[in-house]
Amino acid sequence: MNPILNISTYKFTPLADTAALRDELEARALALNLKGTILLAEEGINLFLAGPAPDVRAFVAQLQADARFADIAPKESWSASQPFRKMRVKVKGEIIRMNHPTIRPTEGRAPAVDAFTAKRWLDQGHDDEGRPVVTLDTRNTYEVDEGTFAGAIDWRLNKFTEFPDALQAHKSELADKTVISFCTGGIRCEKAAIYMRESGLPHVYQLEGGILKYFEETGGTHYEGGCFVFDERRALGADLSTVGIAEPSAQA
Repeated sequence: MNPILNISTYKFTPLADTAALRDELEARALALNLKGTILLAEEGINLFLAGPAPDVRAFVAQLQADARFADIAPKESWSASQPFRKMRVKVKGEIIRMNHPTIRPTEGRAPAVDAFTAKRWLDQGHDDEGRPVVTLDTRNTYEVDEGTFAGAIDWRLNKFTEFPDALQAHKSELADKTVISFCTGGIRCEKAAIYMRESGLPHVYQLEGGILKYFEETGGTHYEGGCFVFDERRALGADLSTVGIAEPSAQA
């Protein structure tokens, strides 16, 4: 069994103490010899960590002791070696940059569809009301090229801040469809789904937990290729095993 536990998770929740929290989480992670990236902003937390399972789970337990993060449920995968080079904890303007300050998931999420329901809709080709279902990839081009859902809409984004303009250019194409917005772990497709709803598209859902949760719960049916991840593994297959090598970064 591979000895290194890798986790990713995020939570949109108001944080007024980002500087103090940065110092606290950095000290905890270093004390447990963990490596990875934690991003903090007034809108919440986004993290990728790796290390021996007892140490990673001890960190998660400490995090969940804070009422703001009590319901965090990290997605897990395993690797033979540490995929991160160092531990970084940063305070940012947004935990995922969209440059649309009116999009505030802390004030209410877009409706979500779980992996099993998404698979069922894709199996039958329509939602429970008979409306055609499409999947919309909110990730960057190089991520999509590693793998995506069969037939997914791909607007060839170079960065997530391009998503609002891309939607406005293509919104009419989605008007009569149920749209499943998806990304690696859920964070980008959550913001994207809110933006689409506020732009007048009523039948938009975020894929709960993103591609990684879909892999975990369905085995990757309807998905082709691997899922790009932001560490040295590069990509994961539908069984959450390592596919390749990449440079570490931080998205979701």
